[in-house]
Amino acid sequence: MISRLPHCLTRRLLLAGAAVSVFAISPAAAQDTMKVGLVAAMSGQSAKSGEAIVRGLSVAIDEINAKGGVLGKKLELVVRDDESNPAKGVVAARELAQREKVVALFGGLDTPVSLAIVPFVNQAKIPFMGVWAAGTPITKNGAAENYAFRVSAVDEIVDKALVDYSVKKYAAKKPGMILINNPWGESNEKGLKAALADKKMEYAAVEKFETNDVDVVPQLTRLKQAGADVLYLVANVAPSAQVVKSLDRMGWDVPIVSHWGPAGGRFSELAGPSAAKVHFIQTYSFSGKLAPKGETVLASLKKKYPEIKSLADVTPAVGIANAYDAMHLTALAIAKAGSTEGPKIREGFYGIDKYEGLIKTYNKPFSPTQHDALGPDDYLFTHFREGEILPLTN
Repeated sequence: MISRLPHCLTRRLLLAGAAVSVFAISPAAAQDTMKVGLVAAMSGQSAKSGEAIVRGLSVAIDEINAKGGVLGKKLELVVRDDESNPAKGVVAARELAQREKVVALFGGLDTPVSLAIVPFVNQAKIPFMGVWAAGTPITKNGAAENYAFRVSAVDEIVDKALVDYSVKKYAAKKPGMILINNPWGESNEKGLKAALADKKMEYAAVEKFETNDVDVVPQLTRLKQAGADVLYLVANVAPSAQVVKSLDRMGWDVPIVSHWGPAGGRFSELAGPSAAKVHFIQTYSFSGKLAPKGETVLASLKKKYPEIKSLADVTPAVGIANAYDAMHLTALAIAKAGSTEGPKIREGFYGIDKYEGLIKTYNKPFSPTQHDALGPDDYLFTHFREGEILPLTN
């Protein structure tokens, strides 16, 4: 159902951290709706990531509702701001499950937040669909009954891609790692070391830094002294920008091959002119010649969100695309289940045969041993150019 709130008002409420429904439903119609929840960063430096996820989910929901909804009910999206804080994310997930009675939860940008939510959803038996956070243990969490699914990147696969790209593009021989000091950084340290070991490559050094660090020169100096010829960067928007600015202060022009953290917000603005030097991984781009599905989704985005004037305004595309495909796959799982009960929806995911999505055509994307729908062939490398994320040619 279409929101009865003006978009600008909805946006202000979201950024204020208010608990709002994207789709305003009258009490009389409430029994004819089915709620799904989103816990994501809707404020702060990474607010663009949350906005992109909301847009992708909303366009998909419009399409689903236009065809009659799911199990005869219209979908309603309810959003909560986790402020990139794991404790707040868990509180929001509980509230959405217990008070709002959502039938499925979608997760946002931050791996630490998703990792905090996963034990709750597994215990509560509520399907959790990750659309951005890439930490390997989110889906590979060891639970006997795993309710965490994902349409997004996966660190251990991304790390292999980062290493392959650095060798092909820059002939890397002794790369260094500059990683955020949290569970996401730890996940990628493990993955990068394994990927390098597979290629029998050594690494110069591993350095960690904090989200609020404004000077990373000491860590970068140690990497330079260790002989790093390429840097693998893993961090979200603001800390990634600090790495770039610290490199500028040092005058060290070293190639940077990054996870997709810079895509989640105002990176090109925060990092300055050198932002374009960072090559980072994505799952989708609206730039260039699009397939018919891409053209359709882009047209829907422009119609629903009039503030979209150029492709730079649909950045980050990855949040939109992952969320769009994830919503359609979740709707298919519920339809397969013929029920809103969590265990049956979980089985419904395993029963999906084929879905022609935005990122790709999915063929049996999920199984009891595989909860990640995207694989190594579903990534591309990009960079910022005048605020737009553009694909790179190798």
